[in-house]
Amino acid sequence: MVGDRTFIEEQIRERLRFYGSITPFGFPRSERRKTPSSEPIAKASRETLEAIRRDLGECTRCRLSDGRTHLVFGMGNPDADLMFIGEAPGYDEDQQGFPFVGPAGQLLTKIIQAIDLTREEVYITNVVKCRPPRNRDPEPDEVERCRPYIERQVDSVRPRVICALGRVATQNLLRTEESISRLRGRIFSYRGVRLVPTFHPAYLLRNPEKKRECWEDMKLIRRLLASPP
Repeated sequence: MVGDRTFIEEQIRERLRFYGSITPFGFPRSERRKTPSSEPIAKASRETLEAIRRDLGECTRCRLSDGRTHLVFGMGNPDADLMFIGEAPGYDEDQQGFPFVGPAGQLLTKIIQAIDLTREEVYITNVVKCRPPRNRDPEPDEVERCRPYIERQVDSVRPRVICALGRVATQNLLRTEESISRLRGRIFSYRGVRLVPTFHPAYLLRNPEKKRECWEDMKLIRRLLASPP
């Protein structure tokens, strides 16, 4: 009887070890690597995110302001090595005033954890700061009204790597019409920062079979973060 209990306990421990070896994203966990810090740019030469937010104010520069509940500026570490840029706030983000807090945001949290980081260590924002009606894609003129602010955010945070989330964000940042399937997995430059596109978490919720490709993109980002500046 004691022998049977010992065997069962060992099986439970083995199963717990297995679950401990996979990430919340559903893939094998790598050994945690300490990400080297990039050389900081002198604070005096960088515009602060607080100053950009004050300048943005209660923005009415485009029609998206008409239907918003909250302007969603961004959140996270102002000195982050990794910056995520999505397309626009959704319903939950509009209600709460923070980026990626709905179901797609919960998956993004798992993706961040899968590369041994936390939301507090990265910076998260969107190309446009107000929710488009019925979650439609932002129109070109709406993106252009917001473009100076996303550019200033990138220049302020000055991350080592940007992860562009989804087709809309990637195409607007890179000014291209190529599909996200062709863009993902490659390294681009945006305002002097290496940019890696991947699928939007909302797309992954609808197409979970694409998580494997997203994981490959995140491993690329992790390698870039671990490489010398």
